[in-house]
Amino acid sequence: MTVKHPAIFVGHGAPTIALDAAKGAPLQAWGRALDKPRAVLVVSAHWERAPVTVGTVKTAPLLYDFYGFPQPLYQVRYPAPGAPDAADRAADLLGAAHIERSDERGLDHGVWTPLVHMFPAGDVPVVQLSLPTASGATAVFELGRQLAPLRDEGVLLMGSGNVTHNLRAIGPDGSSPEPWAMEFDDWVQDALTRGDVDALRAYRDHAPALAQNHPTEEHWLPLLFAVGAAAGERVQFPVEGFEFQNLSRRSVQLG
Repeated sequence: MTVKHPAIFVGHGAPTIALDAAKGAPLQAWGRALDKPRAVLVVSAHWERAPVTVGTVKTAPLLYDFYGFPQPLYQVRYPAPGAPDAADRAADLLGAAHIERSDERGLDHGVWTPLVHMFPAGDVPVVQLSLPTASGATAVFELGRQLAPLRDEGVLLMGSGNVTHNLRAIGPDGSSPEPWAMEFDDWVQDALTRGDVDALRAYRDHAPALAQNHPTEEHWLPLLFAVGAAAGERVQFPVEGFEFQNLSRRSVQLG
């Protein structure tokens, strides 16, 4: 019998998390606690494209889509298999005429930096879908809702971003977050715990200090993807806290 998998949102944080055993430990524990999926389908903040586009369905070189970081980060490898079956099934659910393919695009760091901890053996097939930011928040929520049947078919649906993400307001790692970041993080936790999907969808009307926490919204929208796939289901927070002062690490499991 196939296990129904949750929908999850991972606060992927800074790329250096891939090299940080301490910060990676809660992700590793989370991965061990999950039933091993047949495949992972990921929507990341770092691939914005509409219409929805399916990335490579084969093992491809990783994208090191950042600069100025320590050289060992550019040497990380994560040769996970592709997931052509999950990609084809996603295309069926979305309507193949409404999506595109980008067979040469490898996994970006919003995907592989958490997965090197969650599934360190690299033996779980992975496929990435683009984030249709230009289509709006409702479209991202609906993307999760449309793909929800995959959860019954052995596929883990994963959004990757950050609950708070203002890189102009980061500070020393380990320093106390500022009130505006804490208030936003608390609001998200409360809305999810209460199952207030309407508030999350209407975040522009309800979220405190939205512009300060998200000068742009690509790191916020993957949470709506996960919520769309499991609206109203049981919620857990496998990872919490902040890094670099105001960057929330909050991660969410729904279902």
